[in-house]
This record gives sequence, structure tokens and C-alpha cells, in this order.
Amino acid sequence: MHAAKRIEIIANSAELGKILDGLEKASVSGYLVIRNVAGKGLSGDAPSAFEATMLDNAYVIAFCAPESAKPALEAVRPILNKFGGSCFISDAMEVGSMRCVASL
Repeated sequence: MHAAKRIEIIANSAELGKILDGLEKASVSGYLVIRNVAGKGLSGDAPSAFEATMLDNAYVIAFCAPESAKPALEAVRPILNKFGGSCFISDAMEVGSMRCVASL
């Protein structure tokens, strides 16, 4: 097992391309995107899947080497600050079968 960082981003789908570009530039090339995420946060209810609009939220989860977390945060922070959204970074352990961090 190897130490890794888990990056979770919830943001407006309209900004998804910019967020993914930021992750790529920070050498976080593997991620999962879940579109049309519904829920409730500090800004109130997010639209449900039955109320699809351009304001739908997307959920991005990525795992990276610990040293890539700060550059990734620096890349997405300006986007989230300008357009809204949340980002969480936490510790994770990579299991050998994933090899997203172990190959670095």
C-alpha cells in the first residue's frame, strides 16, 4: 500500500472542463466524474436529476501522489473561488491493484 491523497470537488458542471484541465496540469491525470449531482450544501439545495439545467453540479474524485495535491489545489482554487464549488482533500491509501500512485 502507498500513501495517496483523495481530492473531491463538487462544482457547477459548466466549469467542469476548467477544473479537469487544472487537474491535468497538476499531473492528476486520473479522475472520476459524476454528473447531475443533487444534494444540499451551504448554498442550499442543488437541482435534482429531474431538474436538469445548466446549473447542475458535478462531482469529481481523483487520487494522486501526496506531492501533487498542493499543485492541484492551486489549479482549481481560482475556479472554485470565481464560480463556486467545494474541494476536499484527504489522506488515502492506495491498494496495489489501482497503481495510480505506486507507478510514480
